Amino acid sequence: MPERYIGRFAPSPTGPLHFGSLLAAVASYLDARASGGLWLVRMEDIDPPREVAGAADTILRQLEAHGLQWDRQVLFQSERQPAYAAIVDDWLSRDMAYCCACSRKDVRAMGGIYDGRCRHRHIAREGNAVRVWVPPNTSIRFDDLFQGRQWQVLDSEVGDFIIRRRDGLFAYQLAAAADDLHQGITHVIRGSDLLDSTPRQIFLLRLLGANAPVYGHIPVAVNPGGQKLSKQTLALSIDHRDPARNLLQALAWLGVPVEPALAGAGPGDILEGARQLWSPRCVPVSLSRPAPSGWA
Repeated sequence: MPERYIGRFAPSPTGPLHFGSLLAAVASYLDARASGGLWLVRMEDIDPPREVAGAADTILRQLEAHGLQWDRQVLFQSERQPAYAAIVDDWLSRDMAYCCACSRKDVRAMGGIYDGRCRHRHIAREGNAVRVWVPPNTSIRFDDLFQGRQWQVLDSEVGDFIIRRRDGLFAYQLAAAADDLHQGITHVIRGSDLLDSTPRQIFLLRLLGANAPVYGHIPVAVNPGGQKLSKQTLALSIDHRDPARNLLQALAWLGVPVEPALAGAGPGDILEGARQLWSPRCVPVSLSRPAPSGWA
């Protein structure tokens, strides 16, 4: 019997949701609901210096206002630190990872691909990063629901990569992979800005003895200058006072052929109508697309 679909939306609490993050939430929600599956919310609060006080609560209220109701309890990655530490300790003990004293400047001098120079230097953990060892000829291939066949030779295109930073914080790649396994995630629908992260997460899941989820990376919404909508590019926060309008614009952008009769409906009816029409084939094949007027 096939396993039940379990999807997730994993925002970082660095500020309220903007149109780009709403697109990822809606696409992941519809893909889960159209498959009769669960939709989970995970708060990626593993980088305290970048977090905004109250942002996590604001994000959850924005999701609720748009009818995007999650299943199960929200997972906060800040509560998963012992699990990440146990993985790092285990891999260090088995020489699958090692401590590294190289700076970003050092890596730039290597051409941007880490060359493994610290693998056998037995560097102390205190004040240094931890990298996972990527064996030679590590080729990662997967079929993306929206972007098609993807292929990356991880050792030559990325190199050994960081799983715990020198400041002691755990890297996004490790936390995402560990929590996808922990929550039994079967499908990951997110923006194409994270497409390059996927081979690393697949590799980490293999080290953890797990199969990778099905991945789908929708285009990201960009401003007139071609920049991805984000807090850094001053993207507008979505206004939860008009959720129906926001949802209809998001669905139109995603290519979902919503019935005209839903124009005056509430969020619940709009999402139900979209669920019935949803298919990954609706979404234009592209890494990025201009945001609607007024959102950039």
